[in-house]
Amino acid sequence: MEKISRKPTTTTPPEPPPRDQSRAIGSILVEQGRIGQQDVEEIQRFATQSNIRFGDAALQLNLLTQNDIDVALAQQFNYPVLARGGKNGVADDVVAAYLPQSDLVEPLRALRSQLTLRWVNGVGRRILAITSPARGEGRSWLAANLATVFAQMGERVLLIDADMRHPRQHYLFNLNNSIGLSALLTGRAGREIVSRIHPQLRLFVLPAGLRPPNPQELLGRPVFEVVLTSFAEQYDLVILDTPATTEAADAQILAARAGAALVLARRNHTLHAELSAAMQNFVQSGVGVLGSVMNEY
Repeated sequence: MEKISRKPTTTTPPEPPPRDQSRAIGSILVEQGRIGQQDVEEIQRFATQSNIRFGDAALQLNLLTQNDIDVALAQQFNYPVLARGGKNGVADDVVAAYLPQSDLVEPLRALRSQLTLRWVNGVGRRILAITSPARGEGRSWLAANLATVFAQMGERVLLIDADMRHPRQHYLFNLNNSIGLSALLTGRAGREIVSRIHPQLRLFVLPAGLRPPNPQELLGRPVFEVVLTSFAEQYDLVILDTPATTEAADAQILAARAGAALVLARRNHTLHAELSAAMQNFVQSGVGVLGSVMNEY
């Protein structure tokens, strides 16, 4: 069972670049309005005199923050770091998007590697349902961050909020939820309602939309299979955020449509009997259970 944790941990800053790249970083920071050209020269002089790197010098001079440096490094290496909070930012839970160098993200990358080696490289239709027995176990958190780390690897990823009972992805990615999957399945919207999260990140999100009176029936209709098949042809990976298995049969329908599922459990929260029942139901439905993940939070 793969273990992940959402607990705050000590962040290890990324390795600063060699000194000959410092002026390029300085130029990026000037363009971003973080510092002026005179500040760049002052930082470079101090770095040379102290025999330290550009970023360390800027921190000691209190001219930049660690976040300023991380953002500049990310831009230099074409590795987008999304804003945290605010109108255009993601929620605190999507730590892989705004703090990719955090130790907290490493277990997610390890999970990505396992999925790539054991599943992604060996299947044609790559659709994965993120499931768990009960609410509050972290399905939406895992779905959002796993989709993000796959996109950071260059994959074209679509995250679908298929939990039309208690949707969360629109909140996590700061999207309008007035129209989404429910409208798509009832013919009131087209695939243009999918939102790209960042121009340099191939991560796309389809929110759940307004809650319909019959979510289970919508998911069970043939049109949903058609929609999934179409999306699977357009994207390298499709991830489904699902409702709790003990709350409704939606998750079982979604996992069966996807064909593959990850089952999430939360320490000191998930009941063993419910976890076993969920996995057994998936297996009996022909769903390929790729494994279980323990949320340590």
